[in-house]
Amino acid sequence: MGPSGSGKSTLLHILGALDDPTSGTVTLDGANPFELNEKALATFRNDKVGFVFQDHCLLPQCSVLENVLTPTLVSSANGDRTERARKLLDQVGLSERLDHRPAELSGGEKQRAALARALINEPALLLCDEPTGNLDRKSAESVADLLLELHSRQKTILVVVTHSVELASKFPVRYEMVERNIKRA
Repeated sequence: MGPSGSGKSTLLHILGALDDPTSGTVTLDGANPFELNEKALATFRNDKVGFVFQDHCLLPQCSVLENVLTPTLVSSANGDRTERARKLLDQVGLSERLDHRPAELSGGEKQRAALARALINEPALLLCDEPTGNLDRKSAESVADLLLELHSRQKTILVVVTHSVELASKFPVRYEMVERNIKRA
């Protein structure tokens, strides 16, 4: 948690292997992504890391189901993932909206679709950058609660960065640890 410009997004970009760290290492499931060639790094990101951004980044020409399935098009996982996508969309409350386009969804529905997309390849790490920043209070609370619920179900590592005290308070133990570390620094 911190104000704009404090490095929250940079931290996520390094953890998600989008930006190289200036020092130190990042290891996930025994692999340092920064030691991988470009193709292996892209596979690593797609298979091991789920991203949920403040702006949902859904493809406007695709249905909700197609948007959730997009990461599977280049996944190293074998088999059709359509049933998993349908199950995730049911878990996020969008089972009745599978054929809708993003323009037909509310802000909260778009974020829930983005969350299902982030989880489709069963990543070890779920990174969320201001996932409720563009939502009204009720939708923000719903998405935050859903993040926690799915994190628990999916057994992912969850990293959420925000400047919102309300969102951070949903993660009380982790928030307190971060706050103590900041005070010690």
